[in-house]
Amino acid sequence: MSNGDPNNQFLKSTAATMRALAGGVDHQVSYAGTDTHVGKTDVRLPALPPRATAQQRASLRGAADGAALWLAHHDPATHRKLCPSLDGARAIFESAERARVEAIGARDLKGVGDNLEAALNQRYEGRQIEAPGQADETGIAEVVRLLLREKLTGAPPPQTLSMVMDLWRPWVQSRAGDLFAELDSSVGDQAKFAEISRRLIGALETDLGDSASDQDESEDDGQDDNQDNGEQQNEDGGDQSAVGEDQSEGEDAQTMEDGGDAGASEDGDTVEGDGADEGMADGESPNSDMQGQSQDRGNATDAYRVFETRFDEIVSAADLCDSEELDRLRMMLDRHMENVASVVGKLANRLQRKLMAHQNRSWDFDLEEGILDAGKLHRVVTQPLSPLSYKMEQDTKFRDTVVTLLLDNSGSMRGRPITIAAVTADILARTLERCGVKVEILGFTTRAWKGGQSRELWQQAGKPAAPGRLNDLRHIVYKPADAPWRRARKSLGLMLREGILKENIDGEALVWAHDRLLARNEDRRILLVISDGAPVDDSTLSVNSGSYLEKHLREVIGYIENRSPVELLAIGIGHDVTRYYRRAVTITDVDQLGGAVVGQLTDLFDEDAGRRTKRVA
Repeated sequence: MSNGDPNNQFLKSTAATMRALAGGVDHQVSYAGTDTHVGKTDVRLPALPPRATAQQRASLRGAADGAALWLAHHDPATHRKLCPSLDGARAIFESAERARVEAIGARDLKGVGDNLEAALNQRYEGRQIEAPGQADETGIAEVVRLLLREKLTGAPPPQTLSMVMDLWRPWVQSRAGDLFAELDSSVGDQAKFAEISRRLIGALETDLGDSASDQDESEDDGQDDNQDNGEQQNEDGGDQSAVGEDQSEGEDAQTMEDGGDAGASEDGDTVEGDGADEGMADGESPNSDMQGQSQDRGNATDAYRVFETRFDEIVSAADLCDSEELDRLRMMLDRHMENVASVVGKLANRLQRKLMAHQNRSWDFDLEEGILDAGKLHRVVTQPLSPLSYKMEQDTKFRDTVVTLLLDNSGSMRGRPITIAAVTADILARTLERCGVKVEILGFTTRAWKGGQSRELWQQAGKPAAPGRLNDLRHIVYKPADAPWRRARKSLGLMLREGILKENIDGEALVWAHDRLLARNEDRRILLVISDGAPVDDSTLSVNSGSYLEKHLREVIGYIENRSPVELLAIGIGHDVTRYYRRAVTITDVDQLGGAVVGQLTDLFDEDAGRRTKRVA
């Protein structure tokens, strides 16, 4: 994080407060994406915009307080033991547990209650809950959380949901009866609270509750049958039965011992076969806002993997919308360019002068052979005995160059950051084209929020453990390297289209852009990444370790920087990317982006080639 970041001190104090409220834990705190993730040794909180409002700061404090309360008052072993295995029932169960831990903090500390309320208000600022009879399982879970929060703390639901909650309140109360009062009296006892929560699921008379009850009964019946069979074997088998029992106990002990690493969760406890999530994530997490802590599954997760690639796409920007909308978006981009084009244009002119200076023709004079030097013809008269003077043009030091701009098209870039990035890419493409340098402009995002078709396929396959990347990639080609700027100018406006920016998986995007550069014939290949933080994909991180995408990104960067002929640069907007990239700069305001891009490229094209690090292919 840059020391010049105006949010720097606020983020540090928020992290320190979170650790203290959690009981003095030493978890590493990072800020990225839009959700909250609690892991074994780390906590990821939502990213804060460079110019954050008071409401956004209060919401971030609420997210931090929620993570701290989860660490302090939630026992993963108890949760895992009593949590239903079916997705819908588990969503309600986890929503109730979330309401419980937050109620403990809100009851004891008024400031914590205010922060939690601010985070909840922001969460439901643009979301709605369907009315009774129309809501799905996730909607019912959210209703339970809000009504239980109201019962435990006396805090009303967000103002935007007041009307729909008036419809839900009698529907839930008519089915729950006195269960809410029993939950209120057992807030301090997680096990008792969990038992009552399971009764609440059944009382709501949903398919979830019935299925959960049926499953419990079938499990009990299976245990009874096993006991009956065991008794029969004991009567018939005598000593042989006893030997089998001892052997069975030994196998069970060995299984637990060997499987400890493979089934270790972020909390350090073994995970049961149903693979239920035990962590806490907030915001836009898959299925519910109570999932997200992933399991470390030993060596199985060491290598980066992709669950399904057939839904990924590499698409031209012109294919994502019709020509009329592209015209409208380009006009919108041109209006934005009126405000910043002059500043970026001056910087681009400076870069152009640098490049043209490298391409200036230079000559060796007074040679015995070569091209006749017309400037020395006067010697024929003034010095008739002197030989004629010749000259020879020197080889230029400027190498054929191609530059790839790889732009982060994640949702956190929405607004002014993506606008400035599009303007900078547009002006830079024109500038470098005038200097004979080819430019490719690429973008990376996902096709959908929270997984798309890959996640659906994973769920149909029975949710196998450690699936790897679990989202559908969308890599966008805004301008190919060989296409002139005038032909691609409309495509750059697509970045301003609503809904195009989703999640970001930086590691695979870098591999894609790098491979495209390696296929080029130019002598010099430069890759410039413009991003606003770490890779974040909630669908992938909810079923893998919290550092899964970040670890892959570091591996890709290490390969390019140490073993590839491609020169890698990076610019971070509002977030420190120097911890990933060796050659990087972090800016705190998007208005600095144009200067940072031009400055980085100007340094690269410095005439003193000896100061550049040589990379071996």
